[in-house]
Amino acid sequence: MQIKPSATTSHISFFLNKKTFGRVKYLPGKETITVQFANTKKQFHIQNAKIGGSNIVSISTKSTKKNDLMFIIKVKDRVKWKINFIQKDSKGRTVLELDITSKQAKTSKPSKVRAFFKKLEKKPKPVAKAKAPSIITIVIDAGHGGKDSGALGLRGKKEKDVVLAISKRLASLINKTPGMRAVMTRKGDYYVPLRSRLKLARKGDADLFVAVHADAFFNNKARGVSVYALSHRGATSEAARWLARKDKYVELDDIELNRLKDRSMVLRSVLIDMAQTATIRESLLLGNKLLNALDDISLLHSKRVEQAPFVVLKSPDIPSVLIETGFITNPYEEKRLSDPHYQQKVASAIYSGIKKYYR
Repeated sequence: MQIKPSATTSHISFFLNKKTFGRVKYLPGKETITVQFANTKKQFHIQNAKIGGSNIVSISTKSTKKNDLMFIIKVKDRVKWKINFIQKDSKGRTVLELDITSKQAKTSKPSKVRAFFKKLEKKPKPVAKAKAPSIITIVIDAGHGGKDSGALGLRGKKEKDVVLAISKRLASLINKTPGMRAVMTRKGDYYVPLRSRLKLARKGDADLFVAVHADAFFNNKARGVSVYALSHRGATSEAARWLARKDKYVELDDIELNRLKDRSMVLRSVLIDMAQTATIRESLLLGNKLLNALDDISLLHSKRVEQAPFVVLKSPDIPSVLIETGFITNPYEEKRLSDPHYQQKVASAIYSGIKKYYR
């Protein structure tokens, strides 16, 4: 391990005598970067090393029960980071280089991950894009449909019908906005498999994915709006699924993984992990904007963004949220959700939250 501290950009090199799996994570709020290598032992001693005059506060290590080695790097304020993976240096070692650069507090969007990944690619063939770079594409996913009616209200209203009506109104608002366009995963009463909804989002070159549902509960007094983002458990399972696909990769965050000069599993793992970390962070930010907007028209069932491993939220590089617009099993909310006037209010609130997120 080699450390070159600096007040602006600190450089850390990790030298490995053989290839292994690993991941790099940034923990916002805790101002910590973790670097983890699988089945790795250290050949030196370091514990809470203080590094004066740099943007790194301290570095320590710990070993896990699975024989993984983790480096915990505490940093000052908010930073941006980038990595460089060297499969074999002049001494035959595998090297992971980490640059930590100080910056003003600012939210980094997943698209900022792309600039670094691009230079790892071979020169790609020109690919026609479905939209101009200035157009923001929001994929709207009306839940259920066709053979899957979703939740059923006491008065017989079906979730699939209610959420489709709200989704169409939301799409109309978005399509009337310059610089925005809406893509719907379904426009009628037919069934679309969950994984197909994710494929439609990727095919539609989505910038955001918004799933619209109506909740249900055995207690018909339950009420209120909820917003969900992907849980870390769901992200972990999805990362494993992507890694298991070997060379049959679709592009991740505009990067075609099978075009990378280095196709090692450790690099792919790092790229997917970094994309997912940024995407979940953005999904939570979007979710909070939506909750604030929906709070103006409805009671909130939960005042914070919940996290769950819903399949439709699992795109590693597309900020995604699932909105439960109310409890259709509650007679009062069933009546409201079936009212075209209230459906428009819900759509307008979601639209307002999306616009505030982009501001």
